[in-house]
Amino acid sequence: MDRTNWNTRAADRTDRLARAAQALGKARAGKHVEAGSIGELLEAVMQPGDRVCLEGNNQKQADFLARALADVDVSRVHALHMVQSVLSLPEHLDIFESGIARRLDFSFSGPQGARLARLVAAGGIEIGAIHTYLELFARYFVDLTPKVSLIAAQAADAAGNLYTGPNTEDTPAIVEATAFAGGIVIAQVNEVVGALPRVDIPADWVDFVVQAPTPSLIEPLFTRDPAQISEIQVLMAMMAIKGIYAEYGVQRLNHGIGFDTAAIELLLPTYGESLGLKGRICSHWALNPHPALIPAIEAGWVKTVHSFGSELGMEEYVRARGDVFFTGADGSLRSNRAFCQAAGHYACDLFIGSTLQMDLQGDSSTATLGRITGFGGAPNMGADARGRRHASPAWLKAGQQARAGRGGAAGTPRGQKLVVQMVETFREHMAPAFVEKLDAWELQQQAGMDLPPIMIYGEDVTHVLTEEGIANLLLCRTDEEREQAIRGVAGYTAVGLARDRRAVENLRDRGVIRRPQDLGIDPREATRNLLAARSMRDLVRASHGLYAPPKRFRNW
Repeated sequence: MDRTNWNTRAADRTDRLARAAQALGKARAGKHVEAGSIGELLEAVMQPGDRVCLEGNNQKQADFLARALADVDVSRVHALHMVQSVLSLPEHLDIFESGIARRLDFSFSGPQGARLARLVAAGGIEIGAIHTYLELFARYFVDLTPKVSLIAAQAADAAGNLYTGPNTEDTPAIVEATAFAGGIVIAQVNEVVGALPRVDIPADWVDFVVQAPTPSLIEPLFTRDPAQISEIQVLMAMMAIKGIYAEYGVQRLNHGIGFDTAAIELLLPTYGESLGLKGRICSHWALNPHPALIPAIEAGWVKTVHSFGSELGMEEYVRARGDVFFTGADGSLRSNRAFCQAAGHYACDLFIGSTLQMDLQGDSSTATLGRITGFGGAPNMGADARGRRHASPAWLKAGQQARAGRGGAAGTPRGQKLVVQMVETFREHMAPAFVEKLDAWELQQQAGMDLPPIMIYGEDVTHVLTEEGIANLLLCRTDEEREQAIRGVAGYTAVGLARDRRAVENLRDRGVIRRPQDLGIDPREATRNLLAARSMRDLVRASHGLYAPPKRFRNW
């Protein structure tokens, strides 16, 4: 780089804007661009090899811009380096098959996981890394700064100010990194209005605005129909509440996505109430506005919820519960994935989530052969934050148990975050959740990665919870005990059947492994009758009619 010129980024930006002005001609009025001219704009501002962020979040998708990018002239725009949170749409991978993009850094692939695995195996995608969300956002400001970012917002005004609405999600992190490093920001919006309810992204940070022909896609990713919760999941939720939440006095927490954790949320006002735990657990949450949390909110269990994103149908309920959710003066939710990830990492005492595979060291991954799902936020939520410096009873107790498990090892005292992996021993299609070796190792070889794509490292996992019971890994004295503790709750999988029965019984005698009966839980009482809501319609009633489920969840 020529250090006699310290303004190359500014000059490059000026050149790109000049090309855009020439390409658009009369099609542009201020920052606003006609939808029919979006292809010309993209071809004007992009160059081969550019690093491009296409906003694909957990829920909100810049889908119009994704389709437009997939349609650009590959002779003009190719070999792009894509940096984006989520691969959700077919177009997110179409651009690799066509040659428009070549390299990818991402966090989560969701419904595109199987297709991604095929492309990786065929050499069609060069993967930089599978990140956690917070890690990827951080790199936007260091060595993965986008040159062009394509984002989505609810509305814009004439000046180009943006209102992101409830689903703000990743937008602030993307825009700030791009706009303050000489990049180009293009926003698709659902509507252009005279006055915005609030300004979420100022016009100075936005270069082009296009009103999309249809509203941006938003996926109700966190909605779980209570009718689909099984009695096994009710049993596991009872063990989580009594055997972990109550014992540690967990007040600040994050739940992963799934029916397992939805069952916990729906048992708080019933089973949790019967244990006298209201006010003692589950007060402060880093969590999307899960509909399954409505009964607990209405029963007074929940004090605050800060959210990564929103959830379709929850808008009016959130607006009416401003004391619980973080809302603007307009009444709508202000979500922020970067801030909520930071809250989950540093401010929460417990993370509970699930996985597809776990090995004998407690390492787990959702990247399996034939399906590279990615990690999302789990590696941050499910990691002990070594930089934490404030104490809480749950954090201190976990730390004391960890030291006791190591034989009371001397050293500076510190706490530990509770990281719970909650899995049924067999997943879909009777695939075992427990394996001798993770598929991640073979995937590392296939994709040429520097590291195997492990989601949560075993050293951070404190508890493994299955229908068989709870294994408290904090109390294990040796690696051999840790392995037997995991085998001891692995059920009838090959891993579970290979347990040392005497060792497992010894661990049970010491309280390292606890079965439901050890916790005073009768599995016969684990019925769906314990759920505070047993259908979507029950959730609507609990919300006093404020919750409006998406159509696919309405069966009445």
